[in-house]
Amino acid sequence: MNTAMKLKVCGLNNTENIKSVVSLRPDFAGFVFFRPSRRYFLKNNLSNGAFKGIPETIKKVGVFVDAPFEEIMEAYHTYQLDYIQLHGNESPAYCARLLVNNISLIKAFSVNEASTFKELEAYEPFCKYFLFDTKGKLPGGNGIKFSWHLLNNYSLEIPFFLSGGIGPDDIDAIQSFHHEKLYGIDINSRFEIEPGIKNIQKIENFKKQLNKINYE
Repeated sequence: MNTAMKLKVCGLNNTENIKSVVSLRPDFAGFVFFRPSRRYFLKNNLSNGAFKGIPETIKKVGVFVDAPFEEIMEAYHTYQLDYIQLHGNESPAYCARLLVNNISLIKAFSVNEASTFKELEAYEPFCKYFLFDTKGKLPGGNGIKFSWHLLNNYSLEIPFFLSGGIGPDDIDAIQSFHHEKLYGIDINSRFEIEPGIKNIQKIENFKKQLNKINYE
């Protein structure tokens, strides 16, 4: 790995826990705006005040699943988000509409043995990053890994986040996985005390180990 691997901590929904995670300086912090999710950002009546103290170096990502365009636009401006992550069946045309409004996009795709990545070509012009997650019952946060070797079939130019059940014990596997378009690691459920509340010690240890990979 020639460049520093980025770390994205997703599914935050508690003000004090957010402050603790921010103190670790991840590169991205993800907030789920999908109401059925156990990690729904607004379920604890958080306001945009929950973002106070988050430095500009930590990019705020709002995660949506097949949401109305107006809902995304309102949240983007209200919470001063840096990225929108689409985790549903949003079309390339929908992504294009957001890009026209100067929104930087992360488009998530579920991966299984049938994935060819051919359909992603239509999304390339509109997305900054892709995110590859495990195909499961939920749009995300299933806590299950997919076979990373499937990404050997991915040959597009868009960098991607690796997601899906990544836990504290996966550092060796990450170090062994080589793909020139791997941009960052997305962590969530396996670093939790309960849905939305992250285990700070586990994230701190993981981040330290991840940083060592980058410079060895």
